[in-house]
Amino acid sequence: MKSPLLSLPGAVPAEGVDEGVAAHYGDLFREQRALAGGTGFVDLSHRGVVSVTGDDRLSWLHLLLTQHVSDLPTGQATEALILSAHGHIEHALYLVDDGTTVWAHVEPGTQDALIAYLESMKFFYRVDVADRTDEFAIVHLPAGSIAEVPEGVVVRETPYGRDLFLPRADLESYAEKSGPAVGLLAYEALRVEHHRPRLGFETDHRTIPHELGWIATAVHLQKGCYRGQETVARVQNLGKPPRRLVFLHLDGSEVHLPPAGADIRLADEGPDGRKIGFVTTSVRHHELGPVALALVKRNVPLDARLMADSTAAAQEPVVEP
Repeated sequence: MKSPLLSLPGAVPAEGVDEGVAAHYGDLFREQRALAGGTGFVDLSHRGVVSVTGDDRLSWLHLLLTQHVSDLPTGQATEALILSAHGHIEHALYLVDDGTTVWAHVEPGTQDALIAYLESMKFFYRVDVADRTDEFAIVHLPAGSIAEVPEGVVVRETPYGRDLFLPRADLESYAEKSGPAVGLLAYEALRVEHHRPRLGFETDHRTIPHELGWIATAVHLQKGCYRGQETVARVQNLGKPPRRLVFLHLDGSEVHLPPAGADIRLADEGPDGRKIGFVTTSVRHHELGPVALALVKRNVPLDARLMADSTAAAQEPVVEP
């Protein structure tokens, strides 16, 4: 779904899974500084939007999600995962309940599979699940923003800012009043700075929540049974995850960033050394320079010198070994 805001001056389209919105509007670092300073907005209208209505919506979702939502207060934002039977992450949902409806935004293109799973689990519960992506666009206002929210718009308020479920028909008029528009690359740079994982970027087919630190924000360790809970409990109580998320400071003299999926090796072992991890997201930050998130094996020493592809890298642990 192509955003109408791609017609704004300077807009450069994003690629890959983020196709359909602007990567930037001509000045990446200016846009980052604006966002970090609490001004502007980010067009996330390519993300999927799903709603759940019905009297049983919270108690039903509580049975399926990693998060405790049976008593979720109206207006309180939360995030949750859906796991496979083996505890691997399949979906990430960013939720809020407005008193009658649970609203969630999800990664672009994942809403169909999510809805298919939810529909298969309805049984006799009084719930209705709907794809609202054609009707609503996600707009992000950064923390500290004083931009007005149109009356009646559902809002998820988090420490990082507010996510608006804006009627898609109002997107252009909202942009005219609430600029400047900030591209997705600026939003991603701040996401990396804050060590926030993203489904499909920091995850692969075998990622479990402990590896990314999602245990702290998207998993409730005392709630009842859900699919994949045995793996979560076993790793939490008896073991350690096989991999851990790290934040990388990359050599700023390199022209190119190591791409997502680039191998990480120990610098002391040279370019033919064994692979110990891979880059998940790499960005250029307006203050920190080139940085990245990566998954590495748990037993990699914290003081080890790393190479991300051909770029020297120093690690900061996000998930402790």
